[in-house]
Amino acid sequence: MAGQQQEAQDATDADVPSQVRAAIVRLAADVLADTEPAQTPAALLAVRRFAPRRRAVAGAQPLWAALQEDEAFRARVTRVWLQAHDPTDGSSADAAPSAGTAGVDAAVGAWLQGLPWQHLVPQDVPPADDVGARRLAALERELERLRAAVGVAREAERAARDELAALQRELRRLRSDADRARSDARVLADAAAQDARRAAADLAAAADERARAAADLRAAAAERASTRDEARAGHRLAESRLRLLLDTVVDAAAGLRAELALPPVRELPADLVAPVGAAPHERPTSRGRSVDDPALLDDLLRLPRAHLLVDGYNVSKTGWPHTTLADQRRLLVDGMGALVAQTGAEVTCCFDGQAGGRAVTAQRGVRVLFTAGETADDLLRQLVGAEPPGRVLVVVTSDQEVVRDVEAAGAWAVPSATLVARLRRR
Repeated sequence: MAGQQQEAQDATDADVPSQVRAAIVRLAADVLADTEPAQTPAALLAVRRFAPRRRAVAGAQPLWAALQEDEAFRARVTRVWLQAHDPTDGSSADAAPSAGTAGVDAAVGAWLQGLPWQHLVPQDVPPADDVGARRLAALERELERLRAAVGVAREAERAARDELAALQRELRRLRSDADRARSDARVLADAAAQDARRAAADLAAAADERARAAADLRAAAAERASTRDEARAGHRLAESRLRLLLDTVVDAAAGLRAELALPPVRELPADLVAPVGAAPHERPTSRGRSVDDPALLDDLLRLPRAHLLVDGYNVSKTGWPHTTLADQRRLLVDGMGALVAQTGAEVTCCFDGQAGGRAVTAQRGVRVLFTAGETADDLLRQLVGAEPPGRVLVVVTSDQEVVRDVEAAGAWAVPSATLVARLRRR
C-alpha cells in the first residue's frame, strides 16, 4: 500500500488527464469558496475573490499548485470529497452517473488520497458531439458540483457542531461561574450585614463615649477656670508682698546711703586690677549649663551690673579669620559697642599687646585693654579675680584652660562662636 502511494505521489502534472485535472480543480474551487480567509493559503487569497464561474478557470493553475504544495488545503478538499461519497448517505445514489463519469470521479478521489488512480481513468470515452452527450456532460458536471457542495455543507455542519459543542461547554462554564458568583454574593451580603450591625453598635458606643468625654471636658474646663482664678489671686498676693519688700529694701538702702553720705562710685574693679596671686572669691559656676545658645548670653547680660570680659583675638580670629588683625579689632569693638547699646552691660576687651606699659582705651562704651609683659589669658584671670563676689561675670573665650580658671572663680564661660553668632544676629 505504501508503495502504491509513493508511486501515485511521483506522478507529474503531465500524467494527470485533462478531464481528471479539471474535475479536481472544480472541486477545489468549490471548497475554496466556503473556506474562511484565515484558513485560506496565501497563494489563493486572490483566487478566492474571483467570481464563482471564473474561479475554476482563471484560477486553475494556482489551485492545482496549492493542491500539490499545501497539505492542509488538499486534506480539506479530500475530506469534502469523502463526505460527498459517503456510502451511508443515500444522496450519493440519487443519480446514476455514466461509467466514464464514475471513473473520473473515482480517479479524483484516489488522486486526492494519494492512491493509484491511473487504472480508474476511462480509456475509451465516446465522442460528445451530439446534443444529448453535451447535456449528459453538463449534468455530470452539475452532479460533481452538487456532490462538492454536499461535502462542503457536511464540512460546515461538522464545524458548526464543533462550535455548538464548544458554545455549550462555555455556557455550562458560565452557568457554573454564575452559580458560584451568586453563592459568593450571598456570603458577602451576610458578612456585610454583620459588619453593619457591628458598626452600628460601635457607633452607639462611640456616641456614649463622646458624651462622657464632653461631660469630662466641661468639668475640666470649670476646674481649670477655678484654678486660674486661684492662681491669679495668689500671683497678685505674691506680687504685692514682693513689691512691699522691694520698696522696704529700696527705702532702707536710700536711707543708709543718706545716713552714711556715700559718694558715687568713681573707679570700677576692672580699672583697679587685683595683683597676680590674689585669692579667688568663692561663687557659683556655670558648669552643667548650655552656653552654645546666643539667647543665654542675652539673658546673662540683662542681669543687673553684668560685666562681659572678651578674649579679643580668640573671638576675632573665630569670626573674621581672613582679615588683618587691625580689621579684626575694629569689627569686634564695633559689634561690642552695639551690644553695649542694647544691653547696657559693662564690656572689656583684652588683646595681646607689646612690651612696654599697659594701654587702656574706651571706644563706643567698650573698655579696650592691651597687655604689657603678660598674655590676654592672664589679664582675663586678673580681671575676674578683681570683681566682688556675687557680681555677674561673663568671660568669652574658647581657651579651655582659661575656661576652667574663670569658672572656678565663679564666672560664666561662653565659647567665642556663641558671641560671634550673637553679633551677626543684630
